[in-house]
Amino acid sequence: MRILVVGTGAREHAICKAIGGNAELYSIMSNKNPGIARISKYQIGSENDLEGVKKFAEENKIDIAVIGPEAPLEKGIVDALEKIGVGCVGPTMEAAKIETDKVFMRNLFENYKIDGSLVYKVFDNYDDISDFIDDFGKDVVIKPVGLTGGKGVKIMGEQLKDVEEAKKYSKEIIDTKMSGYASVVIEERALGEEFTVQAFVDGKNIVPMPAVQDHPYAFDDDKGPITGGMGSYSDKNGLLPFLDKESYDQSVKIMEDTVKAINMEVGPYRGFLYGQFMLGADGPKLIEYNARFGDPEAMNVLELLKTNFVDICEGIVDGNLKGAEFRDKATVCKYIVPNGYPGNAVPNQVIDVDEKRINEAGAQVYYAAVNEKDGKIYSSSSRALGLVSVGETIDEAEKLCENATKYVKGDIYHRRDVGTADLIQKRVKHVEDLKK
Repeated sequence: MRILVVGTGAREHAICKAIGGNAELYSIMSNKNPGIARISKYQIGSENDLEGVKKFAEENKIDIAVIGPEAPLEKGIVDALEKIGVGCVGPTMEAAKIETDKVFMRNLFENYKIDGSLVYKVFDNYDDISDFIDDFGKDVVIKPVGLTGGKGVKIMGEQLKDVEEAKKYSKEIIDTKMSGYASVVIEERALGEEFTVQAFVDGKNIVPMPAVQDHPYAFDDDKGPITGGMGSYSDKNGLLPFLDKESYDQSVKIMEDTVKAINMEVGPYRGFLYGQFMLGADGPKLIEYNARFGDPEAMNVLELLKTNFVDICEGIVDGNLKGAEFRDKATVCKYIVPNGYPGNAVPNQVIDVDEKRINEAGAQVYYAAVNEKDGKIYSSSSRALGLVSVGETIDEAEKLCENATKYVKGDIYHRRDVGTADLIQKRVKHVEDLKK
């Protein structure tokens, strides 16, 4: 079995590690990710160069391609590879619209009467936006229609201080065609705690994974700008300290209904499906979908996966997914990022990573947006690497992970509070207060 992993970051490093020695591993990445490079036969090239990916796949007689990031999915990489006989773990361009086109996603919920949707409107002119926000009378969330790398969403009461700033940002999205569309999605602001449920999908069956909570804000105590994700944790029972089984099951049902609706609308959805939910007083609400693994959440769940990942990939491609088993452990992931991230990081700084000491401290390294040259690891302006620890409890995993961060040196920082007891208790109390 020859498997090609497309992508450069920590998510793809985790996928490659999960494949391990169970297949002959190939990769295409835009920079030399040291973790991926040492375990695969690789080519440096753009993940979005569909012809280049196809050529590499044909030359190396690839059986299955696993697509990591969303951008090549939007461009139709799965459609292109399937035409040359390569099975793909990832949705077609049309099915990937569940992430790449927020209007498609919200319309799907409306047309197929799927539970868990939010009030939303789509606009392409300023006057209608102004009238809607004035009449709505509550805080809203402003979203570009397409992909922005997790950094285009702004929330009234957080990044947007008032109605006027919300209107101004909405106009900016339309005027600049941010994410490629001269339109904007405006949603009600859901109150609660965000969590993620990811699933393997073979076109009809979905196999859900343990729930994870990401930390998108740049600084401790949920301060600062929204980033691609500063860390995440999962609990040993597959739930979360604030998430009960009933709410988890409701979230999975929403995902199952979504997969059925995608099948009806554009054909089978195959690959990984990431559901980002908000747990509030009325149960879980769907914030958005990703048509691929989350980053950092992929690192949490793949660290726990007991089932052979290659068997899962084959089941997804063949449409006969049998299931997946996970270790009953807790995990904590903390991202190491360059100072100034997001937005003002100076790239090409050397980062010293003592992998041996990190492993001895009980953590694993997953390299993200770095480049290895002449035996040295250089930062970019994005996230550098994720450290992941596994424990009997979240507290145990957090202490292991935090201790391991001292073996990474450079012009860097990380959120120290990810997975800490104080922050988790704050989450639990928040949900309890909302349900009173």
